[in-house]
Amino acid sequence: MLAARRIWWRLRRRVDAWLHPRMPETTLTGRHAERLVARELRRCGFRILGRNLRVPMGEADLLARDPDGRTIVLVEVKARVRPLSERPEQRPPEAQINEDKRSTLRGIMTHLVRRNRWHHLPRRIDVVAVELEHGTMAIAELRHHRDAVAVRDRGGSGAGRRST
Repeated sequence: MLAARRIWWRLRRRVDAWLHPRMPETTLTGRHAERLVARELRRCGFRILGRNLRVPMGEADLLARDPDGRTIVLVEVKARVRPLSERPEQRPPEAQINEDKRSTLRGIMTHLVRRNRWHHLPRRIDVVAVELEHGTMAIAELRHHRDAVAVRDRGGSGAGRRST
């Protein structure tokens, strides 16, 4: 099974590299991670509404509906391939979410809410961090941070920051 995954991953990478010759390796890794996260979210009961949604202020990796059937969830996927030897200074992928990125994610959510008239629906922004195995590119570790970025409503600030 491990050998088959390794062969599949190499084949997939070659096809992607052939179709998109100028695409950086990190972009290919990110796309692969987004596919894996979408599959995991579906397995957990989420309904994927869109992938790589481009709006004037940026791009949303995934847009989903929570298993509760009402909540709209904007999902930011952060991924990295685990190095063969873990270094102490290695930061987790979710550490890349700085204040500028939070502001961009809020702007994307605001735009999507206005455009789709979702004002009456609850919404949140989640961050999913994925660490992939070196070689097989299978999920080594997945951390889903629910409500990682506070969504500011007209009346004030969002729900805060929680991790599950």
